Amino acid sequence: MQRPAAILFDWDNTLVDAWGGVTAALNAALAAFGHPTWTEAEVRARVRVSLRDSFPGMFGPEWTRARDIFYETLAATHLAHVRPMPGIASVLDAAGAYPCAVVSNKTGPYLRAEVAHLDWAGRFGAVIGAGDAAADKPDAAPLRMALDAIGIGPGETVWYVGDTALDMQAARAAGAVAVLLGDAAHDGGVAAAAPDLHMQDAAALAAALRALASGPVAATVHDA
Repeated sequence: MQRPAAILFDWDNTLVDAWGGVTAALNAALAAFGHPTWTEAEVRARVRVSLRDSFPGMFGPEWTRARDIFYETLAATHLAHVRPMPGIASVLDAAGAYPCAVVSNKTGPYLRAEVAHLDWAGRFGAVIGAGDAAADKPDAAPLRMALDAIGIGPGETVWYVGDTALDMQAARAAGAVAVLLGDAAHDGGVAAAAPDLHMQDAAALAAALRALASGPVAATVHDA
């Protein structure tokens, strides 16, 4: 491994656990349409793409009404549920040596409210959510928007750290190094995610970032 030029992070299940709020909001929409509700475990396993990409298929022509129910519930509950993932404080401390940003499929205003709620806004040069760019992950557009905001050119080495195969796809689409955090057990496992780099847990990621901080920025990064 060589020192990256910048670190982009996914949000849910990477830096924070906010699934309680997402589950409550989704179940409010499902119940309003007479659909079976989902357990939090089911939400963790199924929710990947953004609302604007998923709700038309889930709710059909009335998907915008489901969207409004979802957001009304989320606005009332999501900040009460958001909390850092285990060990992430040390990751963010180590990442302070690099330009950093968040790129998530959580809708932008709610994402930024959660970042502010945790008093983390100063840690990130950009916080890009669903709806902020022309397309959402796995498209490269939100990652490129974040890089533009922090002044990192597309030819420079960047890590995108996430917990799902979709995150790895988005990283590759943007020409970034796809860094999987955790075992992706909720998404088919490490092999299915096919990362460029795999960090077993937050402690491993923090240690790698600390070790690389004093090294030169590389043009390319290869799997360790």
